[in-house]
Amino acid sequence: MRIENIMAFESAKQVFFRDRRDAGRQLARKLHGYAGRTDLLVLGLPRGGVPVAFEVALSLNAPLDICVVRRLGAPGLESVTLGAVAAGGAWILDESVIRDLRISDRVLREVAEQGFRELRELELSYRGDRSAAVIRGRTVILVDEGATTGHTLSQAAAALRRHDPARIVVAVPTASGIARDQVSRCVDEWVALHEPDPFISIGMAYDDFTRPSIELVRNLLRLAAGNSLRRWS
Repeated sequence: MRIENIMAFESAKQVFFRDRRDAGRQLARKLHGYAGRTDLLVLGLPRGGVPVAFEVALSLNAPLDICVVRRLGAPGLESVTLGAVAAGGAWILDESVIRDLRISDRVLREVAEQGFRELRELELSYRGDRSAAVIRGRTVILVDEGATTGHTLSQAAAALRRHDPARIVVAVPTASGIARDQVSRCVDEWVALHEPDPFISIGMAYDDFTRPSIELVRNLLRLAAGNSLRRWS
């Protein structure tokens, strides 16, 4: 391997965060200008984005909720994405793929209905019987643990637009340049603490990248809903 390639790889291996808690605290410092706003809402993408978002919400004194997006796979070609569904009945469809595969309206409805059923089950498992936060008219900070391609964050932002927020900010601890270009086109502000080049993976930015449990996500949302935001042990 050439010396410049070795040096680039070693640079990409640099750890920026101890864990998601640390990443969230660092990200919150970058977002300090939003602290205390009465219209502010922080949304985390489950599961990995929620611990990051919790720290952001805690630091900015903002309510916390989740933003669940469910990918729609093509029947018989599950690796092919037809679009996505999100909370509030939002559809995001890739019309070119649907046209190329000649997906009928009937099949598309069936795929979407299944996607919505799965999405409601996911939301119930995370949020329980608590109502979703109101999006309309609010400044929304959408948080994830990082972004590789930006597809999920773009889909989430497109879904949020349908709820008429005042502003959408996407904030991540680490991201690729590809993700930045993809997401920044569809949001009002893009915030990423680190965009290593070359970008290899989100996990390389973390010392501890253990996937959060469903129970942890539930507990964090429960703390936020009870106005009891505090550090967890």
